[in-house]
Amino acid sequence: MAHLQLTAVAGGRDDEMEEVALLGPYGDAEGSGEVDEEAGFRRVQVRVTGMTCSACTGAVEGALSARRGVQSASVSLLQNRAHVVFDPALAKEEDIVEAIEDAGFEAEILPDSAVSQPKSQKALSGQFRIGGMTCAACVNSVEGILKKLPGVKRAVVALATSLGEVEYDPTAISKDEIVQAIEDAGFEAALLQSSEQDKALLGLTGLHTERDADLLHDILKKMEGLRQFVVNSAHTEVEITFDPEVVGLRSIVDTIEMESSGRLNAHVQNPYVLSASNDAQDASKMFHLLCSSLFLSIPVFFMRMVCPHIPFMNSFLLMHCGPFRIGDLLKWLLVSIVQFVVGKRFYVAAYRALRHGSTNMDVLVVLGTTASYVYSVCALLYGAFTGFHPPVYFETSAMIITFVLFGKYLEVLAKGRTSDAIKKLVELVPATAILLLKYKDGKYAGEKEIDALLIQPGDALKVLPGSKIPADGVVIWGTSHVDESMVTGESLPISKEVSSSVIGGTMNLHGVLHIQAAKVGSGTVLSQIISLVETAQMSKAPIQKFADYVAGIFVPIVITLSVLTFCTWFVCGSLGAYPNSWVSETSNCFVFSLMFSISVVVIACPCALGLATPTAVMVATGVGANHGVLVKGGDALERAQNVKYIIFDKTGTLTQGKATVTTTKVFSGMDIGDFLTLVASAEASSEHPLAKAILDYAFHFHFFGKLSSSNDDLKKRKEDVFSQWLLEVADFSALPGKGVQCWIDGKKILVGNRTLISENGVNIPEEAENFLVDMELNAKTGILVAYDGDFIGLVGVTDPLKREAAVVIEGLKKMGVYPVMVTGDNWRTALAVAKEVGIEDVRAEVMPAGKADVIRSFQKDGSVVAMVGDGINDSPALAAADVGMAIGAGTDIAIEAADYVLVRNNLEDVITAIDLSRKTFSRIRWNYFFAMAYNIVAIPVAAGALFPFTGLQMPPWLAGACMAFSSVSVVCSSLLLRRYRKPRLTTVLQITVE
Repeated sequence: MAHLQLTAVAGGRDDEMEEVALLGPYGDAEGSGEVDEEAGFRRVQVRVTGMTCSACTGAVEGALSARRGVQSASVSLLQNRAHVVFDPALAKEEDIVEAIEDAGFEAEILPDSAVSQPKSQKALSGQFRIGGMTCAACVNSVEGILKKLPGVKRAVVALATSLGEVEYDPTAISKDEIVQAIEDAGFEAALLQSSEQDKALLGLTGLHTERDADLLHDILKKMEGLRQFVVNSAHTEVEITFDPEVVGLRSIVDTIEMESSGRLNAHVQNPYVLSASNDAQDASKMFHLLCSSLFLSIPVFFMRMVCPHIPFMNSFLLMHCGPFRIGDLLKWLLVSIVQFVVGKRFYVAAYRALRHGSTNMDVLVVLGTTASYVYSVCALLYGAFTGFHPPVYFETSAMIITFVLFGKYLEVLAKGRTSDAIKKLVELVPATAILLLKYKDGKYAGEKEIDALLIQPGDALKVLPGSKIPADGVVIWGTSHVDESMVTGESLPISKEVSSSVIGGTMNLHGVLHIQAAKVGSGTVLSQIISLVETAQMSKAPIQKFADYVAGIFVPIVITLSVLTFCTWFVCGSLGAYPNSWVSETSNCFVFSLMFSISVVVIACPCALGLATPTAVMVATGVGANHGVLVKGGDALERAQNVKYIIFDKTGTLTQGKATVTTTKVFSGMDIGDFLTLVASAEASSEHPLAKAILDYAFHFHFFGKLSSSNDDLKKRKEDVFSQWLLEVADFSALPGKGVQCWIDGKKILVGNRTLISENGVNIPEEAENFLVDMELNAKTGILVAYDGDFIGLVGVTDPLKREAAVVIEGLKKMGVYPVMVTGDNWRTALAVAKEVGIEDVRAEVMPAGKADVIRSFQKDGSVVAMVGDGINDSPALAAADVGMAIGAGTDIAIEAADYVLVRNNLEDVITAIDLSRKTFSRIRWNYFFAMAYNIVAIPVAAGALFPFTGLQMPPWLAGACMAFSSVSVVCSSLLLRRYRKPRLTTVLQITVE
């Protein structure tokens, strides 16, 4: 686990692997703006005016694409801009302007785009906080707008977290332009963090006056290595761009403090703390709006429902103030404040949504409340001028807004709890660290407490007993025991001494340790786990496409139903189709119909559908992380529920991966010591686990008890001994799936399996063959050795099974999953291991590329196939499988190729992963059922379907309350997943323990 690297392979990579990307790999998007300068193409930006909708952008793009010489054209409606790539030999700028004008729009070439821009060297990944989204329609609207922006490669928006992940080309678009585009769409936006390594956001204390800001400018201007800075005095922060090779972040912070004589102090803004602070601000803002609305609505409700039954209060409210009654004037005043001050957010959001051709929940709220408010005002004015006072329904709009705000407040609180897993992971990292200061000669000069975010690779840090380790690194002094259970799941404390690796966020229990930081910031194991969980929570499960589709048509359908409801009741009333007794004395047919219509608009809730999947996926990925199962996305979570076949690699997956030599047999008369020296020399250059086992065995055979027990001394002596003891090897080559071959003393040596020996024409004696068969029948792997064309001996190696392997295999069978073992080992060993664990279907002597073919053979009938592996040779199979599960102690490449990472290196987590997937999607289906059933039942009731039979009429304010609680109920349903407990094997196997 200490070597766990959760990395994502980015496009166009070199040998180095990028840090985990928030959105994963992506292909080159069309219209990305990259220009082949060598081919002579040029790019221009054109301002286009007169466009009003997506049809206009399509017309402009079509006109440009049809023009000779134009390679590509991308048009942005929001920016009123076209990005055109063309061949100067075939077209001119004037031709492009003419093409746009012929399509009916005005065009102007922007002067700063006449010079060709350089190619983008690297796409950045930014995480943006997006406020004001209420339903899936909002998400679709923001995603659509972001994807149309020039330079944006990919965009994913999550309703449950109010976050957006955007991959963009910094040469084509800036983060400020992305923020501006989101805000133009009617939502609040702010950048939380970026993948750009040389940028940082510093918070400042002491920045109060213009004089302080001027002092900060002077300090930053003089600083070497600082490329750019932007000071935001309002938020007391500064965004800096610096050259990491010239100046470090800690140096910048220290310089600001020293040069200002302590007046200014800078600290790195933690994006997670910033996000939590924003969530708290959202909840606080919503609570204040709710309190204001409640404070104003209660008197209105009281005047309508209670005062008419209190004589003196009723008399006072019926008194006239000019042509108006006092009660009506008070209601009008209070409700106007609720409608247009407290409810302003609904009008703004609805206007912006409609402006961009989309509809959302805010549109429904605005329609319902405005209809009630406008009718009441008209009725009030009509009564003032005619003397006949029809009923007013001011309390309806006020109560609707109050209940919607109450629902939103509960929703914000509930959604905040869905990301508890990330908050707990973030809290594992200590806020500060003790830095050991050194003189130039390397001696320690003292200690200094620093912000943990300012730790740099190579720093020497002191970790006290009972404190958390601040970064991944290596122990350079001291001994102790460390509790790593919060990351690895290992319940027993792990002994740490010099050269031991440590994981940031784990707890030092006993002794003082000095560690050297190796990986800091986003490079640490914990940060990469957090990034992986975040990525999963941002992703969309395929089942969510249903909600996105419904959200697109939901609001127009509801408005249509509302109009039909009004028309039906009004026409029937006008024709006398129902008795006048249904309409109260103080009302009329119009008002009677209008109340039903308003109830239909208000009770419909698209939010519940939009929240059904993302909230459940968020909670499930967090719960999985707490149980040591990291899920890379909602699609992987969805596929795992339907797994039919699960393919296991043998070595390191079903077995412990710690091979040991158990038997050595020489058949040539050679001394066993010389035989082991020969074999160890050949295997010394191999990275295979069996090679290391042979090397260790040979070393201990020759030097057991001859070296000092001191760790440092043993390490030095071992290196010296290896250089003197092993024989010189020439032309070494590893043959995947077979073994190794090389030349020693001018003679060819082969170390490997039967295939390697047979292919080289070496005969295996009958005695050796019988001995080998006996070993293989006992689940041991035989390593055959040939030297100078003759068979000389063999080595028997065994890899013990994991203690839980057999029980897990039996448990999977009980769950209806069929286990299969695929290995490159020989058939006898494979069958012996399979028999021991209870696997009936075995594929042995399979080359690494062949494992993927085995998986495809199971997928032919449409079955969902999972693969569990740990090695580099498992990577093709993990990628080919519908669900890839990498053992956490495995290699980086295997972890990259997988959909699940089983951090704790325990096969029981395979059962946990499948069970969690099944429980999650069972919950999602219930969420959808409740959301759909709510709307299917509630809308007809609100429309008055039961009124002719029961006299039941739902007031609009009650409809608003129902709507508010429907989305809250879905979020609370998803939160029930927090009670998930991993299945006990005794339960899965239906074993009764007495």
